[in-house]
Amino acid sequence: MAEPETQTEPVVKKRSKRPLLIGVILALLAGGGGFYAMYSGMLDSFGHGESPRAQTDHAAPSQSRDIAFVPIDPLIISLGPGAANRHLRFSAQLEVNAAYEHDVALLLPRVMDVLNGYLRAVAMSDLEDPTALLRLRAQMLRRIQLVTGEGRVRDLLITEFVLS
Repeated sequence: MAEPETQTEPVVKKRSKRPLLIGVILALLAGGGGFYAMYSGMLDSFGHGESPRAQTDHAAPSQSRDIAFVPIDPLIISLGPGAANRHLRFSAQLEVNAAYEHDVALLLPRVMDVLNGYLRAVAMSDLEDPTALLRLRAQMLRRIQLVTGEGRVRDLLITEFVLS
């Protein structure tokens, strides 16, 4: 009689999960370390001298002496034909370097002309969008900086922006 053939299956070794587990743990540690380094400001010191927190702590007292505020007369702008007799009431102040306060004050008629022209050209839908004020402010500041000269106006502080 013939002996039954035994089928031998190749034995497959089960792969260890240890390298995968070690990789996941190292990735979590590296991510946590990176987050801590950014949050604490350790990485900011590699190219910029001090961390932003340290810069603001030291810069705040000296900046207050180097700046001045130049008020812009309030503007009332009639909006376009599709606005149904709506108006925009706008007032702001310019944050300027103290050395240029007088120069910027002399250029206020030009600044008001640029703002009036820009705000009249803006679409009503842009004015009604609550998130658009940041974009509008940046556009107005850029135009003001072109009129007054680079480095003279630091910021545009909008004190009133009312649609009526």
